[in-house]
Amino acid sequence: MEPVTLRTERLVLSIPTEADVDAITAACQDPEVPRWTTVPSPYSRQDAEEFVALVASWWADGVETVWAIRRDGAFAGMIGLHKITQRADGGDAEIGFWGVAEQRGQGVMTEAARAVVDFAFGELNLARVEWRAVVGNVPSARTARALGFRYEGLLRQGHSSPRGRDDAWIAGLLASDDRTPVEWPVL
Repeated sequence: MEPVTLRTERLVLSIPTEADVDAITAACQDPEVPRWTTVPSPYSRQDAEEFVALVASWWADGVETVWAIRRDGAFAGMIGLHKITQRADGGDAEIGFWGVAEQRGQGVMTEAARAVVDFAFGELNLARVEWRAVVGNVPSARTARALGFRYEGLLRQGHSSPRGRDDAWIAGLLASDDRTPVEWPVL
């Protein structure tokens, strides 16, 4: 699949390039990024270079769609649909995201994720998008809830990262859901 650029009112989501390597490297020095994600720590420039190359291969193979989030031309984070599966009845994928510290709390991730969910249900014709996060990642859970994801439960040791296994929250959003936020027992 060819990389697709998504645009919102304030954001441009496009495939990360070599020009983003330094910004990705700098953002991944923030201890909050590896704390809640599978990003390795310590994170080097070589890690970012390898990541950018890997993203290009994922797009080419159609297995993952990953975008750099840019706000006013500045790097604001990463977002993607992972483990995309296509089936006759519609496929599914898992959404994942992280933002740079300076952009947090400004609705950037919710805006970016809404565009990615629209792409998933529209262009990719997926039936379900799943969200998972390490238990305690309340900002991520708030973003998913704001998008209309329905909390589905706790996955014991359901999140694996270079640091080991953690319990995870899981939520899902169906193409047929109205996306109205509902109460979550963990928020």
